[in-house]
Amino acid sequence: MATKREPTARQMRLAVELRRLREAADLSAREAAALLGVNSVQISQIESGTSGVSEKRLRQLAAHYACTDEEFIDALVEMATDRTRGWWEEYRGLLPTSFLDLSELEHHARFQHHVTILYVPGLLQTEDYARAVFSSRLPELTSDELELRVQHRLARQKSTIPYKAVIHEAALRIRVSNRATSRAQLTRLLESSEADHITLRVIPFDVDDFAKASSTMTYLGGTAPKLDTVLRDAPHGSLLIDSDAQLSTYRTRFRMVEASSLEPAQSREFIHNLAKEL
Repeated sequence: MATKREPTARQMRLAVELRRLREAADLSAREAAALLGVNSVQISQIESGTSGVSEKRLRQLAAHYACTDEEFIDALVEMATDRTRGWWEEYRGLLPTSFLDLSELEHHARFQHHVTILYVPGLLQTEDYARAVFSSRLPELTSDELELRVQHRLARQKSTIPYKAVIHEAALRIRVSNRATSRAQLTRLLESSEADHITLRVIPFDVDDFAKASSTMTYLGGTAPKLDTVLRDAPHGSLLIDSDAQLSTYRTRFRMVEASSLEPAQSREFIHNLAKEL
């Protein structure tokens, strides 16, 4: 059983889910280890993400934990046995781990929902817009750090999973750079909205019940619903949310946000009119 020094967010999610299953079965780590005929340290390593777990052992654990959700178990096996070294690995050691974790989560996601109030979503940004956003960071990034972040963001845009974005009018009007950058960004949004996998909606300033749509979030659909993840911006970095209760809350929140937004066709017309103002 190989030991890993720095588990990714995906590997940590596997570890957390196995711990949750054990706790739901009301078993201690020592009792789970005894059922497998291994040392309790091995269970602790698996549940901390510092040690891998084979498909056979994972299915044994699921059986001992009385988990009968086959879709969920298969998804956990996929996580445990996946050896993908994605494009984001070329940025390892060059960008903060959170950038790589997001790329990995997006790569394995079944869909992505995004709600934003102040900025155009990263997956829909032009290069100039992205550069302007990263240039506003404090403390300031070096030119190399800035370029790495921009190129990483552009690489993420190659994803073709179903993507729903709800953007507030404020994000469409705020000029992160100049008029030309804003106009080009609005044009990009119009072009992106025509893609088969992208659904774009706008929340105008004059919409009623804005409080229902005032929460920025990224919702990533896992290979099983229990493995969905919500990404929220926190003061000191990104926060990953994955508890059943919170996921249910954010699913409801996204439905409320959609209900407060314009239909896709109306949203395209709205963006088109904003672009003409520039």
